[in-house]
Amino acid sequence: MTAATRLALFDLDHTLLPMDSDYQWADWLARTGRAGDPQEAQRRNNELMERYNAGNLTAEQAAEFMLGLLARADSATLAEWHEQFMHEVVRPNILPVAQELVQRHLEQGDLCAVVTATNEFVTAPIARAFGIPHLIATVPEYRNGRYTGAIQGIPSFKEGKVVRVQNWLSSLNLALDDFEQSRFYSDSPNDIPLMEAVTHPVATNPSPSLRRFAQEKGWPILEIFKDMQDAKS
Repeated sequence: MTAATRLALFDLDHTLLPMDSDYQWADWLARTGRAGDPQEAQRRNNELMERYNAGNLTAEQAAEFMLGLLARADSATLAEWHEQFMHEVVRPNILPVAQELVQRHLEQGDLCAVVTATNEFVTAPIARAFGIPHLIATVPEYRNGRYTGAIQGIPSFKEGKVVRVQNWLSSLNLALDDFEQSRFYSDSPNDIPLMEAVTHPVATNPSPSLRRFAQEKGWPILEIFKDMQDAKS
């Protein structure tokens, strides 16, 4: 078996999914009465999303609320909740156009990974649903059979994504420079550090600020959910 000569990295939220899985998970927990006071939980969730979109949210600030939700229940209960969340929210939003993009890279023999700031509890089943074998996500701390609400290690966010990808490749005795081509698909300006680290950054369903940046850099822009966006406009 020969080593892959191409690397394909995918952000998840608004890149492969036409939604934010972190936000939707918290919203689903709030709507189903699993996040304490529903109105307060939804208020916090909306506030964090607004700050994230504005680019003034740190991983630690997000974790205080998002990972705190995981500390509300034991692992078995969380697993039951997540399967229901996958059935009701996630799977209906795994669209053929995104699956086809991933499948092309897998069929070419590329080394593929999801690289997301959303924590690995929420995203591991989603990565598996796409058939992507590797996941680099923010790791929630787990002690004595429960999540603590804290981050373990370096969060997979902004420059942290570059470090986490480098560490992952190093564990495989590889480095970014070992690949003839390395691609990273993302919608967010928070991912510019990793986009600049690969040979082929692809602004995918980009936010307005990333679109402007990509146009200035001459990066390709991919609109895989264009029909959905046109329908909403």
